[in-house]
Amino acid sequence: MAERVVAEQEVVETIQHAPWEPARQGRLRATRWYPFGQEHRGVIYKGKDVRPVFVEEPDRIVVVTVYVYLNQREESR
Repeated sequence: MAERVVAEQEVVETIQHAPWEPARQGRLRATRWYPFGQEHRGVIYKGKDVRPVFVEEPDRIVVVTVYVYLNQREESR
């Protein structure tokens, strides 16, 4: 997941600790802010919002996609 500037552990932690919300097509999503403090495509970003979209099955959670929003916030909202 390096091309998305997100680690697998961040996705797992977001699903485990952030509130779940309904998403399209019966899916769920969760959003959590993480510090970033790195350059990406010539811009230094202070933080990032990690937003996995997933489906909860009886015995597992299946991640459909992960959105990452880089931003200049220094802490979570």
